[in-house]
Amino acid sequence: MLLFRWLLLILLLVAGVCFAFHAATGQPRYKRYGWIILKWTLLAALGFFAVLFVERLA
Repeated sequence: MLLFRWLLLILLLVAGVCFAFHAATGQPRYKRYGWIILKWTLLAALGFFAVLFVERLA
């Protein structure tokens, strides 16, 4: 569980770095990479918290 939390944090930081690169360079590919990483990170986080919620109910 701790590994998954660290992985989510690192992926959020990577998305933030991609957005910072986009702001600094103006290249649209960094914004696209940031959105892709952010989308999949948020989906994984929702799945993770859904599993925790189901475990609490059981």
